[in-house]
Amino acid sequence: MLVAENITKKFSGVTALDNICMELHAGKVNAIIGENGAGKSTLMKILSGVYSAYDGRIIFKGQPVRFQNTRQAQAAGIAIIHQELNLVPYLSVTENIFLGRELSTAWGILDKKLMRDKTLQLLSKLKLSVDPDTKIATLKVGQQQVVEIAKALLCDAEVIIMDEPTSAISESEVAVLFDIIAQLRSEGKAIVYISHKLDELFTIADRYVVLRDGKTIESGDMKGMTHDSIIQKMVGREIKIARRTNAAAGADAVLSVDNLSLKHAERKNELLLKHISFTLGKGEILGIFGLMGAGRTELFETIFGLHTKRSSGTIQINGKPTDVKCPADAINAGLALVPEDRKKDGLVLGLDVKTNISLTTLQQIQRMGLLDSDKESQLAKKYINSLGIKSSSQQQLAKNLSGGNQQKIVLAKWLATKPAILLLDEPTRGIDIHAKNELYKLILQLAEAGLSIIIASSELPEILALCNRILVITEGNITATFAAADATEDNILKAAIPKTT
Repeated sequence: MLVAENITKKFSGVTALDNICMELHAGKVNAIIGENGAGKSTLMKILSGVYSAYDGRIIFKGQPVRFQNTRQAQAAGIAIIHQELNLVPYLSVTENIFLGRELSTAWGILDKKLMRDKTLQLLSKLKLSVDPDTKIATLKVGQQQVVEIAKALLCDAEVIIMDEPTSAISESEVAVLFDIIAQLRSEGKAIVYISHKLDELFTIADRYVVLRDGKTIESGDMKGMTHDSIIQKMVGREIKIARRTNAAAGADAVLSVDNLSLKHAERKNELLLKHISFTLGKGEILGIFGLMGAGRTELFETIFGLHTKRSSGTIQINGKPTDVKCPADAINAGLALVPEDRKKDGLVLGLDVKTNISLTTLQQIQRMGLLDSDKESQLAKKYINSLGIKSSSQQQLAKNLSGGNQQKIVLAKWLATKPAILLLDEPTRGIDIHAKNELYKLILQLAEAGLSIIIASSELPEILALCNRILVITEGNITATFAAADATEDNILKAAIPKTT
C-alpha cells in the first residue's frame, strides 16, 4: 500500500534518516522496530505530514505523494495515533472526534445530532460502550485510545500508525486494542505498530522493519523470528541483560513507612492507599509491582509529600520521624522521585540538557544570587559523562533527545541532589531494550554504592531482574512480600490480581 524510497532527513546538519527504504503492506500489522534514536518517530512524522522537507519519495497506492501537513495526509488516508494522545480533556467524545472537521446543517450551524449519530456508529464498531457526550477526562487511557482510533476511522484512514499504543494501558485494555487491530487488519488496513514490548510484536505483528542509526537494516515476516534475533538486528550485537547478582541488602532501615493511607481526591470516604507499612534497607532495591490503578504512583507521590492534606501515617528516615509536608521537605530529607511521565512531570522539554540537569540544585550553583554558568556546565558535564547521555551538546533541547536519554537527564537531575533514597516510577517505560539495559546497569551500580532504591514497575521481568525484595500492591493494599529467591512471575501475578467477592 505504501512504499518509502531513499528517505533522508537532516536536522541542523545531523542525519536522522539515511536513505530509508520500506514497504507497508495492506491487511498486515507492520512492526517498526528499533532503539530510541533509530529514526522511527522521524520516519512516521514524514509519512503523516508533520515533516514536509526531506529527500526521497513516498508512493501511496501506486502514486507519488508529498504531504505539506497532517491535514493533507489524513485526507489521503494516513493517520497517526501518538504515544501522547491528542485529545482535549474537557470536550466530549463527539467534539474530539469531529474537532477541525465539524459537520454543519444547510443553515450553517453545527449539526450536533448527525455528529453524535456518526460517533455512536464508530464507537459501536470499536465496541466502546460510552455515551458520545462523555467528557474525555473521565475516560480511562485505554478508552481514550479507542477514541483516537475512531478519529482515524472517521477520515477513512487506510494506513493507521500506532506509536507505543500500550505504554499506559492495562492488560485487559491491551486485549481490547488487539481485537480492534485484528478487525482493522481484516478490513485491509495497513497498521503500523511501534512498540518496545517485543512480546506484543510476536502476538500481533505480521511483518517487521528494523531501523538502526537512521538506516533500514532488514524487513520480513515475523513468522520464525525469535526475541534474540530481533534484538540482535535492532542493536547489531547480542545484549546480555544486566541482573542483580547479590540478593542480600543492608539490614539497617533507611526508610520506614508505617500505616500510610491516602484519601480519594473526590470520594472522601474512599481510600486509594490503605494502611501501608514497609521498610527499605541501605543499598536495597525494593520492587513495587501492581496492575494499572493499583496505587503504585499514588504511594510514591504520598511519600514525596504531594498529597499531605489527604494522607495519614508516619515516615521515618534513618530511624528519625520525618515530617514531609511538600516535595521541598522530601528533597531536604534525602528523597528523590523520578516520575512515571518524564515528558509531563520530569523535564522542561523546551529547555536544554544543561538547564534540566541543574534545576534541582540552583541554590548550590549560584554565586551572590546569580547563576554561576561555569558551575552549571561542570555539573552537566559530570552527569553527561557518568550516565552516558548522548546529546550533540549541553545546549541541545531535551525534547529532541531519545526517550532513553531523556530518562537519564531526569535521573541526573535527581542524583545531583545526592539523595539517600531514590524512587523510580516506571523507569524504563517507552524505551528500547538497549537503553533499558543501560539503565539497569546504572541502577545496580547506584545500589552497590549504597543508594537505597524503590522501583515501581508493571514489567515483571524488570522487577525480577533488579530487586532484592518485591512488594505486591492491589487496590491500595500490600497483598504480598517476596524475597528475590522466592519470587516468580506466577506467584507475583496471583497476588496482584484483585480478589472477587
